[in-house]
Amino acid sequence: MSQYLRLSALIGSVIGLCLSLLAVIWLDHAWILALIFLFLSLVGLRDMRQTRHAVLRNYPIIGHFRYFFEEIRPEIRQYLIEGDEDEVPFSREQREIVYQRAKNVEDKRPFGTKKRVYDSGYQWLTHSIRPRKIESYDFRVTIGGPDCKQPYEASIYNVSAMSFGALSANAILALNGGAKKGGFAHDTGEGGISRYHRQGGGDLIWELGSGYFGARDENGRFDPVRFAELASQPQVKMVELKLSQGAKPGQGGMLPGAKITPEIAEARGVPMGVDCISPASHSAFSTPIEMMHFIAKMRDLSGGKPAGFKLCIGHRREFMCIVKAMLETGITPDFIVIDGKEGGTGAAPMEFANHMGMPLVEGLTFAHNTLRGAGLRHGIRLGASGKLIHAFDIAKALALGADWANSARGFMFAVGCIQAQSCHTNHCPTGVATQDPARQKALVVPDKAERVYNFHKNTLKALGEMAAAAGLVHPSGFLPHHLLMREKDRDMVTGDEVYPYMPEGFLLREDDDRFGYLKRWRRASASQFEPLDDGV
Repeated sequence: MSQYLRLSALIGSVIGLCLSLLAVIWLDHAWILALIFLFLSLVGLRDMRQTRHAVLRNYPIIGHFRYFFEEIRPEIRQYLIEGDEDEVPFSREQREIVYQRAKNVEDKRPFGTKKRVYDSGYQWLTHSIRPRKIESYDFRVTIGGPDCKQPYEASIYNVSAMSFGALSANAILALNGGAKKGGFAHDTGEGGISRYHRQGGGDLIWELGSGYFGARDENGRFDPVRFAELASQPQVKMVELKLSQGAKPGQGGMLPGAKITPEIAEARGVPMGVDCISPASHSAFSTPIEMMHFIAKMRDLSGGKPAGFKLCIGHRREFMCIVKAMLETGITPDFIVIDGKEGGTGAAPMEFANHMGMPLVEGLTFAHNTLRGAGLRHGIRLGASGKLIHAFDIAKALALGADWANSARGFMFAVGCIQAQSCHTNHCPTGVATQDPARQKALVVPDKAERVYNFHKNTLKALGEMAAAAGLVHPSGFLPHHLLMREKDRDMVTGDEVYPYMPEGFLLREDDDRFGYLKRWRRASASQFEPLDDGV
């Protein structure tokens, strides 16, 4: 569709110019009209040639209205009408910070906070009267347990899982190019490793979902030979088993055969013209113990690279079943990524998006404390994802137990997403979430890759400045007591009161049943995901 808009704008500009010249010749005082048409023609031609704004490349002239209407912000106007800020999918402040950092624009502003600091729920970090000086903002964490032969020095902020097919080729190239320049990782999503991931050259975390895309046989089952071929490639730094995702936990998916391009078929290892199914659950294992053996197989087949899994916490007991299987088998993942239900950059059913799955703060706290209770936390790294966009968001996740953070939404905005919410229609106006070749061309890869790099660099700089202000030498030093929040109009509580670290080994000793951990632990089994009784 965009090619027709571009062509019509060009033809319209030419016709307008011709009519204007005729008007000058045959009509009196028509020179004003001629100047207007000439100006619009030049604007249209400039819009199609410039590389900074994808909207203008796809929608010359009329795309300028977007920047006017952006000031009105329909979602903010709705908030003003209804008074519910939680319904704003991506706030004005969040977008401004992403855009400013991606474009290397100064993000400081006068006249203090724009937040309502006296409202219940307001949160902040404590600072030190003796701040520290941090020389480098290249913050990293080593991922790899005792059975890992190729540990990975990961950035503490990386691109979260978004598949090729959901995102365009140019979006993947820009994300991966920025990741390569900045030395951070790019999670492939469950759509497989595409030629565009390889072309970018950046570090990859290969996510393997229930469809086993890129590592499946003709029946859709896991193929260890194909997996080993891809997982052993140097660009792949870690392998990640996806159990569920925050946007729609417990659901599978289907890509209709009509939407499968040759490039998608190549990346996923599926035939053209046939519906591509992602089952709701895995076929390679059915019990917690089998799952641990499968993760060990993934690690061995990859040549000893870090292997782990990602999930949105649902039944808490089921996560405890997995932890018990770790103890029983002696097999532990190198990492676990906790996905909050508030995450998710693609389309999902409204009920799932709003009411299914555990939010990140609660899910991360629960996983962190369960691993502490089983005496396993020191050997397993925890990643966190779910609307982690600001430096404060990352600092809070680190304080509550994460070792690193992932972001999909922030990096999507860095490559030009304007939240048109047309991801599932193939009509994305900025070329980010579409397979339309003409629309994709609006996303200029070198420019957007630089923005991805800038966003990551400037966000970690802000995180480092916050850590230094708190008297820390590294953001990993953030703990719950650094976090304060207002509970009521005049009451405040510290993070360790609301989200305390439970004692190491308390589940093994069975000596602390705060928050119902021990009750669930006793009902969890390593041999089955089903409960030992009828509870969850």
